[in-house]
Amino acid sequence: KENRLQMCHIYEALNWRFTPGGGMGKELIPETAIEQRIFLIRGKKVMIDRDLAGLYDVETKYLNRQVRRNKERFPEEFMFQLIPNERDELVTNWHRFESMKHSSVLPYVFTEHGVAMLASVLNSDIAVKISITIIKTFVKLREVLSTHKELAYKLAELERKVEKHDENIHAIFEAIRKLMAPPPIKSKPQIG
Repeated sequence: KENRLQMCHIYEALNWRFTPGGGMGKELIPETAIEQRIFLIRGKKVMIDRDLAGLYDVETKYLNRQVRRNKERFPEEFMFQLIPNERDELVTNWHRFESMKHSSVLPYVFTEHGVAMLASVLNSDIAVKISITIIKTFVKLREVLSTHKELAYKLAELERKVEKHDENIHAIFEAIRKLMAPPPIKSKPQIG
């Protein structure tokens, strides 16, 4: 199913972590905070507007208002709005989206490029730093997925070779069985 939502994880640690009390610096976002908020929707890796607003420490309506004011910076490749079925699947599969269940507003989702553009429209140092961290996470995800594709291709190639070898080995065993079979008994001509 093409619109199936999938949570994507990256197993490598991020350099930035959250510091309680709003401290900045090297302790900005927990390593799993971004990893667990990247979804595959319509074949694109995206983040939901409310998750981004939480990371940027702004209200979702403020984030979306800034996006509407700068609509020309967010083409369809950078951001799109979910359809009701996609929203319902999010609500069904992830408890943290329960509050969206009866909402009349459909959430927006942002691709890697949309996240980069958000930093420019939110105009804050923290937004820039968080966007950089999120983009690094998207890049790591792309690298992990690329590695998995290469491994899948090599595994399929190995399976084809093994199948061919299996056929060859089967043919060798058949030839050995024929050689091991006792020769047919020739009838001796009767004399007399």
